[in-house]
Amino acid sequence: MIRAENLYKNFGEHQVLSDVSCVFDKGKTNLIIGRSGAGKTVLLKILIGLIEPSSGKVFYDNVEFYSLSKQEKRELRMQIGMLFQGSALFDSMTVEQNIRFPMDMFTKQTAKEKEMRVNDCLERVNLEGQNKKYPSELSGGMQKRVGIARAIVLKPKYLFCDEPNSGLDPKTSIVIDELIADITHDMGTITIINTHDMNSVMQIGEKIFFIHEGALHWTGTNAEVLNNKDEILQGFIFASPFLQKLRANM
Repeated sequence: MIRAENLYKNFGEHQVLSDVSCVFDKGKTNLIIGRSGAGKTVLLKILIGLIEPSSGKVFYDNVEFYSLSKQEKRELRMQIGMLFQGSALFDSMTVEQNIRFPMDMFTKQTAKEKEMRVNDCLERVNLEGQNKKYPSELSGGMQKRVGIARAIVLKPKYLFCDEPNSGLDPKTSIVIDELIADITHDMGTITIINTHDMNSVMQIGEKIFFIHEGALHWTGTNAEVLNNKDEILQGFIFASPFLQKLRANM
């Protein structure tokens, strides 16, 4: 599991996170939700180690991340897969080269071993045979799937996804959500997803963390979220026109 304890983050005099404590479970889709500016992106970056907290601790399976040496952090990061908001593919590299990049950086595998793993990952995201194409030749949804393939190429224990449906149409978003959920269950990863997409919450939200004004305001499942009586949470959830219609029919 990943556990955050009493996280605070200040930028100058501005407090972005205030006493956030939460536990992210293995083999589940853990979703961080909240309005823009609520602090969810800062929380995600602290969990990954891109931003240091002002105070508080982050544990990876009972190992405190910020107490590790630089080399120990590097070794732990080899177990982390990251799907970036814009896919973050290298335009000058082919699909195969993009997916292989973490193996080139962190492993001493042979070229044949890398090729086999790339093909395994492409098959996993239903992009068989797309090895030699460039990102510019792919749709947004296909680029996102390449990003997922790259994120899982090192068989990570921990998978982070930052707004995975950003810029995608609703149908493609469903495909990406289902793919991330399937990988989470099949690989037994600890998957943490930063999202504002309420359709994702309702479709794959096994454990949901609602961040409001820098604090953890509510935790629950997608089965509980619609019937919760918390006014602040309800105001966030039913800002979605789709869910307004759903509530009207409840």
